[in-house]
Amino acid sequence: YYMAVNYLTTVLEEAASINNLSIYNIDHMAQLRFTGKDAPALLDRALAGNMSAMKVGSCKYTLLLNEHGGVEDDMIVMRISETEYIAVINAGHDITDTVNGKELIADIDRIMSQKQDGEEVDAEDISAQLVKVDIQGPLSYKLVKSIYGEQVLKNRHNPEKNMNYFTFNEFDYNNAHYIISRTGYTNRWGWELYIPVANAEEDFKKIVSEALEMGALLVGLGGRDENRLSAGPFGLPLMGQEYDPYHTPINAPLFEAAVDMDKPFFVGKSALEAELATNPQKALLMFFAEGIASNRKVFHNGKLLGTVTSSIISPNLSLEQRLVIGSTRKNVNAEDGNAAIGLAWLYYNPFPKDEEGKYISEQDGVPIRIPVQFYRVDEQNNPLGTPLLGYLTMEGVSPATAPKPLKYIENL
Repeated sequence: YYMAVNYLTTVLEEAASINNLSIYNIDHMAQLRFTGKDAPALLDRALAGNMSAMKVGSCKYTLLLNEHGGVEDDMIVMRISETEYIAVINAGHDITDTVNGKELIADIDRIMSQKQDGEEVDAEDISAQLVKVDIQGPLSYKLVKSIYGEQVLKNRHNPEKNMNYFTFNEFDYNNAHYIISRTGYTNRWGWELYIPVANAEEDFKKIVSEALEMGALLVGLGGRDENRLSAGPFGLPLMGQEYDPYHTPINAPLFEAAVDMDKPFFVGKSALEAELATNPQKALLMFFAEGIASNRKVFHNGKLLGTVTSSIISPNLSLEQRLVIGSTRKNVNAEDGNAAIGLAWLYYNPFPKDEEGKYISEQDGVPIRIPVQFYRVDEQNNPLGTPLLGYLTMEGVSPATAPKPLKYIENL
């Protein structure tokens, strides 16, 4: 877990490189393999998504919940065959132990605890066999093609076409078996590469060397955090920040994609049903601010609206987006300046709704921006000191490209 926050470049430089090409050493994440004829049924009970409905070759984002509906982990699951899955989980969630008086239960043990008598399912942590390296940005197609060949990026069912979004391929290279997925967690074009450990050092050097020649950067945890917060119109939640075991994920981005409430049972479903019956108003929304707003509360029209869960300075906001903040800070208002982005859990969503009850993000082609202030507070949540200025938005930092056809980048 000795991960670099940034390398020889700054966090801001690394965060901006996603607009060209970014390389991530992401090997602190873990991979779990589940095999056996009853693996689909087991995963359907243990995870919130409909895992048995997945097609072979597809990926799915889903959640591992506890009985109270709290989030124990989020993950991407790949269906290898009718009887085999690989789950890609977060760092530290592969440990069952008691540390400093806190009981830790590994995801693999939580999932296997749902195995019923007589079921045929085997589980294995295969993290030591694979090294995960992510290649993201518009030039990602060119880089992967140059090293592994164009065929690894093609549709497994129709090799004349490119692979679809949220699918993966398997291929052999240099006497070893690889997996490459296209989930683009930065919400830009990109791939996640699972390199057999015997080839990892040689491949990583080759990937980074060619990437640097193309003007790319190796990105650390700081740039990666900016990239997930600036992903698409809503940003992406992070386990331990937006998600935790004590609060449900209802009304978070991707809730509907990750959770199938039509399944007859999964761990945590009854708790989610009880909360949904109360018509919960909470919302996880993106904000832009004149400075980092971590450990602050969100106020709107003098009233407490919610709590900041993540915040970081971003170089990817446009000058127009920054000027709307109304800040007097020079860095915010400069042509090549920057400002903070982040996510906040709010007690309710202040954006207007249309006739169908859907939230409206823009009017007359202009993004709706709701001014807010970010205060530190006392024990009674009374605001303290001078606030940071900012606004809530559903416009996103930059357009999401991950799902778009690869024809737009295959010849870059």
